[in-house]
Amino acid sequence: MAETYSVLLSQLVEEHRMMIVHTSADYADVRITSKAVGRPGLQYAGFFEYFDNRRMLVSGKQENTYLQRLTPEERRKAIEGLMQHSPRALVVCHGVTPLPELIELAIQYDVNLFVTEMDTSEFMEELISSLHVHLAPRQTIHGVLVEVYGEGLLITGESGIGKSETALELIKRGHRLIADDAVEIRRVGSNRLVGEAPAIIRHYMEFRGIGIINARTIYGVGAVKSSQTIHLVVKLEGWEESKAYNRLGVDSEYTDILGVRVPCVTIPVSPGRNLAVILELAAMNNRQKKMGYNAAEDLANRHDQYIDDSAIDLEDE
Repeated sequence: MAETYSVLLSQLVEEHRMMIVHTSADYADVRITSKAVGRPGLQYAGFFEYFDNRRMLVSGKQENTYLQRLTPEERRKAIEGLMQHSPRALVVCHGVTPLPELIELAIQYDVNLFVTEMDTSEFMEELISSLHVHLAPRQTIHGVLVEVYGEGLLITGESGIGKSETALELIKRGHRLIADDAVEIRRVGSNRLVGEAPAIIRHYMEFRGIGIINARTIYGVGAVKSSQTIHLVVKLEGWEESKAYNRLGVDSEYTDILGVRVPCVTIPVSPGRNLAVILELAAMNNRQKKMGYNAAEDLANRHDQYIDDSAIDLEDE
């Protein structure tokens, strides 16, 4: 069974700068577990067949106008019907002061009630995006994550292969470190992975013989980044003379992380190889492929065309 993740409601309130109208007695412990966000229009009309009280509810101009057009008795009944189902939280948008009945019944039924200055669609977009990050499936991988020319490179390989040393050289060349040794990866979309460092080791790097350093302290804030989308996995492994490595790159390789297929390259490591330069090249080449150009395929097409042209010339002779 897939693990279920959650985020504290109080954390979301702080992140999205919501103004508190009322908080429940257990507010400090309330956790949100649903990525979905609802609007209470149908519930104000009395329809609760598919209502999920684990969702956060967002109320906009439509809901507010609907309630205002009801008689005082109807309005109270509509709001009370919702509050009796104990929603996790209700957020009123556009900076509108909640209706007196809404405040009264939120207090009576101990439901969390907030206000945001943002308009409804903008707030929902930000909230849903935030929930997808907080509640995303995740795993921790031993490796190093760096940003090179805007591409997120996840460097993996056995301990001592040179991952951290390669990342350090990339930092010195103007690229940025996201995580060293352990990378926390979250699937924030159907095909998007985001990596970051565990908070306790963020910006720290380990080098045998030297110890622990803080990359941000030594190289400045421009040398680090809090999180990064993963675009390419780079596997470092010791050079084996008997092994056949991919020399043309016509056939793309992929690896699976959390159900997402990520492009992958294997780089053999041997004395004298400048891995930082090679990884810069891998990043630029991967970027070109995403833009629709594959040098290996271009060369193969040129070769095929050359063969075809040569055959035509022979026929003409």
